[in-house]
Amino acid sequence: MNDWDLRKLQVLRALDEHKTVRAAAESLRMTPSAVSQQLSTLARQTGVDLLEAHGRRVRLTEAARVLLRHADAVFAHLERAEAELAGFARGEAGDVHVGAFATAIPNLVVPAAAELHRTHPQLRVRVREAEAADVYDLLASGDVDLALSLAADTPPPRDGKFERIPLLADPLHVALPVNHRLAAVPELRLADLAEEPWIFGSDGPWRDITMTACVNAGFVPEQRHIATDWPAILSLVEAGMGVALVPRLVTAEPAPGVAVRVLRADHPRRHVVAAVRAGARERPQLAEVLRALETVAHQKSKYN
Repeated sequence: MNDWDLRKLQVLRALDEHKTVRAAAESLRMTPSAVSQQLSTLARQTGVDLLEAHGRRVRLTEAARVLLRHADAVFAHLERAEAELAGFARGEAGDVHVGAFATAIPNLVVPAAAELHRTHPQLRVRVREAEAADVYDLLASGDVDLALSLAADTPPPRDGKFERIPLLADPLHVALPVNHRLAAVPELRLADLAEEPWIFGSDGPWRDITMTACVNAGFVPEQRHIATDWPAILSLVEAGMGVALVPRLVTAEPAPGVAVRVLRADHPRRHVVAAVRAGARERPQLAEVLRALETVAHQKSKYN
């Protein structure tokens, strides 16, 4: 049985369908002698007679019909396998591991994964939360296939290990206590907050982004409190302990005691990028996930 092959089973099936060796041979683009040889070899391998004389023709024995019934099941399984493999080839099936920083997960990754689950149910997005500065190590090691980070955290362009895809320019708003004297000032500018106590991290990209935005507005912010977790930052703001720059992705539903103001005159932004290993972007599965992320990012940008 180890020597059976699909071709011999296809020959047996063709004979059953076309009734004569000659007609089976024509359908398979073989010679009649080659068809007879294939069937003789299959009979020897199975140890049973597959053909019996029927007038001037031959017909399948009962043993052959048992074999053909199992062959049909084999071919059906192979058709299903071929369909599934075609899904992999088209990017419609398989696993894609995505590494992303915390705020990107609910706002970009989850909506993209939900849409893919609807349109490509066999394509599974597996998510790993990681600091924006750490996802490139995960990407290089193969622990993730696609990384979301801030542009400020990306390796320099001369690093050829990765390909970067801009996703979103996320506006930065300012969060103030709801009863702050400037909370209702029209056309609020960053410079109006130069004398305020500020809340941001002691290091990392968010400190750099806050410092750069404030310096561009003409002042160096006084850091009164050090925090990097967004709920912690917003709770400090709500308590009246300072003000903070926050991405629009974070402030979709601010706390009741927090006023979020758009800085229309300053237009500060943080830039979110996707990255893959160099040469991997055209992998069908990755291409599908990237398309979904780009669609979500485009929808988000409409509200910027």
